[in-house]
Amino acid sequence: MNLDHPVLSSLLPVVLLILIGFVAGKAKLVRAESVRDLSNLVFLVLIQALLFRTMSSVHIEQLDFKPVAQYFLVAGVLFVTMLWAFGGNSRASVLALASIFSNTLMIGVPLIGLAYGQEGQVLLFTLISLHALVLLSLATLVLELQMAHEQTALSGEGRPVWRTVASAVRNTLIHPIPLPILLGLAYAQTGWGLHPTVDLPLALLSSAFSPVALVLVGITLAFTSMGQRLSLAIRLSLVKTVVHPLLMGGVGYFLGLRGLHLAVMTVAAALPIGANVFLFSQRYRKEEDTVTAAVAVSTAMAMASVTVVMAVLPLLPN
Repeated sequence: MNLDHPVLSSLLPVVLLILIGFVAGKAKLVRAESVRDLSNLVFLVLIQALLFRTMSSVHIEQLDFKPVAQYFLVAGVLFVTMLWAFGGNSRASVLALASIFSNTLMIGVPLIGLAYGQEGQVLLFTLISLHALVLLSLATLVLELQMAHEQTALSGEGRPVWRTVASAVRNTLIHPIPLPILLGLAYAQTGWGLHPTVDLPLALLSSAFSPVALVLVGITLAFTSMGQRLSLAIRLSLVKTVVHPLLMGGVGYFLGLRGLHLAVMTVAAALPIGANVFLFSQRYRKEEDTVTAAVAVSTAMAMASVTVVMAVLPLLPN
């Protein structure tokens, strides 16, 4: 086995981090009741630093949005389809998000760098700059609307539609994911840059996000009953690692994407479920066990799906 292959060298560290967390959980090094606190640490501290710091250096005028727009078109259609397939409720919005949200940072950055070089990474960074903002904001807005509707149905009290929508939009904008992205993007346009005194602690917190989040996935997996959720986790993983890249590659090719643009966007779609979905499910307490299992299963499946995608794309006619 060639451990220097781009796919293996990018995915194996993720598998090992999840495994380390799983062993730590089984060994009771971390108690089950501490998982929520660790999740809050990752979601409310580490990811805030990562998103703000990433966006604070993004200059909109330098980005190529055409391939990214096509990526989000495919993701949006798949999200709506999976939302309908899973029942259209608040639970379904979390599962639909898992079907489209890739691990672009921890796996995508090293993988694309090794396979396609700096030019490929520039394209991926354009996607990353909007990935969480667009997809998590979409899922948050839909979920907030669904939860408001479900609460109204339970209480039997009517509520004006405009008030429900306004509340959902407000909750979306002040959500811990879109807010630091928007603030970082706004700050980037000033051109001031981050002073080293501020940038260094943000960099340290940012670098801790991916490993801590993946170890937390493993810890949660240790306390999860896989038997009941495994079937759904496998179906979710198949949608994420097989259906998503097939749609992205097919639609992108039909709409005129070729070469490096098509390759980077399709490989990004073939990546496993990102840890942000796990944190999203933890925060809203929706389908936590299923998403936890799906992150692990999709990571294993991606070893095959990403390899196939990278082998097939060069064979397509220009």
